Amino acid sequence: MSEAELAGRAGIARRTLQRIERGDPGCAIGLFFELAVLVGVTLFDSDDRSTITMHLDRVNDRLAVLPSRIRSSTKVHDEF
Repeated sequence: MSEAELAGRAGIARRTLQRIERGDPGCAIGLFFELAVLVGVTLFDSDDRSTITMHLDRVNDRLAVLPSRIRSSTKVHDEF
């Protein structure tokens, strides 16, 4: 896939893609993740997923004991 094609599929400018390739810290981390998915780079393996799930369960258990006025009801959708 060419640089122009990859940038087009990601919905970003070629210049932004070049900045990401150089590791520019000014680029949004989500773009790094999205590009990794587009080119087939695995960022997390299945063992990491179970660890993340375990930590998320712990956080949710802690949040459950907080008063409702403190808990946020906002759901985050983290799928690319």
